[in-house]
Amino acid sequence: MISRRELLHGSLGALGALGAAAGAGKRPNFLFILADDMGWGDLPCYGHRSQKAYGGWTVRGELQMPHLERMAQRGVRFTQYYVAQPVCSASRCGLLTGQFPNRLGIHDYLAGHELNVERGMPDALDPATPTITSVLGKAGYATAHFGKWHLSPERGAGPKPTDYGIGTWDSCLRPGREGRVRSSEVIADRTIAFLEQHKDEPFYINAWLYDPHSPLHPTEEMMALYEKLGPGWGQHKGALQVYYSVLTEMDKQVGRILQKLDELGLAENTVVIFSSDNGPENGIIPFTSHYGEAASAGPFRGLKRSLYEGGIRLPFLVQWPGKAPQGKVDNTTILGGVDLVPTLFRLAGVAAPGQVDGEDLSAALMGTPVERRRPLLWEWREPVYGSVLNNAPRLAIREGKWKLLMNPDRSRVELYDIPRDPSEVDNRAEQEPGTVRRLAARLLAWHKTLPQGPVHPEAGRNSYPWPKDY
Repeated sequence: MISRRELLHGSLGALGALGAAAGAGKRPNFLFILADDMGWGDLPCYGHRSQKAYGGWTVRGELQMPHLERMAQRGVRFTQYYVAQPVCSASRCGLLTGQFPNRLGIHDYLAGHELNVERGMPDALDPATPTITSVLGKAGYATAHFGKWHLSPERGAGPKPTDYGIGTWDSCLRPGREGRVRSSEVIADRTIAFLEQHKDEPFYINAWLYDPHSPLHPTEEMMALYEKLGPGWGQHKGALQVYYSVLTEMDKQVGRILQKLDELGLAENTVVIFSSDNGPENGIIPFTSHYGEAASAGPFRGLKRSLYEGGIRLPFLVQWPGKAPQGKVDNTTILGGVDLVPTLFRLAGVAAPGQVDGEDLSAALMGTPVERRRPLLWEWREPVYGSVLNNAPRLAIREGKWKLLMNPDRSRVELYDIPRDPSEVDNRAEQEPGTVRRLAARLLAWHKTLPQGPVHPEAGRNSYPWPKDY
């Protein structure tokens, strides 16, 4: 593992070798495939497993995602990857800018103007903010974004995706319900066409999927593979039939893209990343009730919107034949969504913009675990739906093995040794008062630097209406 001292003082030759490897020959291409609302436990290569109950019936069922399984076998899986926020727009903001989205005023998903104002948010990411696409575009990369955007209005007034240095843009949502069902296929089609057109120049592509975000309307053909996971009576489809068929279709389209890289001879010079924007949606919400609790956060507490691990800790796969080792699992490197900008810029030989919260962890992508220098920090101002066990405090910081959660008024102080306790059930705050004081001071100081704005009255609360005498 590359230590903090070695990173700061350059006493290890690995980073120099890294720069030489990246700079030799052509500049590397980048392809970032991002799922939407897919949890840690939604990938077989991250532990998704079927079980048999005592009565012989199947629990969860066998989920088939062979192409992402092969990608994991060809590359590196990171087990301590964190998104910048447990919701879509804010998470994507962190990925594109390398900055904590709260500092840019984007702490939740972007919606219509009135709702944005109500939550103290802008209507779009400021296009003057340097992004991974704007900087790489100026450095000579062909840039493209296919699929979900959610960082500015795609219609009407306001900046468009092309205002952020994106040379080719397509939402890939075609008219009608069938357009949403086939969106992953269209994203794959457009990505493949772009690869064929730009195979002789460096490129950066966002292939940002809509799946498996609700609503899900898989075809009968898609669901046929999981017919045995249906309830077995009536005309109802099973939640697993609906959800798994969408994941398998998504995997199929990812496989088409990866196959095209091989066919064009681009795989060895292309860094391919696969991840998700936040944890899985809560199945009690009406528009997700057709697949219910089929989505999985794996071993973690929390879901989408929660600062517990299940809301912010996601799969992160990297494939780079000849550079990234095959079949490696990195359990050491703490990698954040805000690290993507400085990491990829280092590989491309491009200077990162001045204001970046992430750090260069490119050595980890090539198989050498890295000890990060900067903590990861979060603020959440909205409610968390569902079980009170998922309702995390409003603030969180991850530094080393420790993760501290608390509210700004110092209530609900929770400290977890994450490598030892990834499910966050053993609060060590009372046993580690010095660690709490140190991390709380840093977290609260950071919180004071953020733009002020409305806070939902239920944010950071885990109260429950306990029965009382009438």
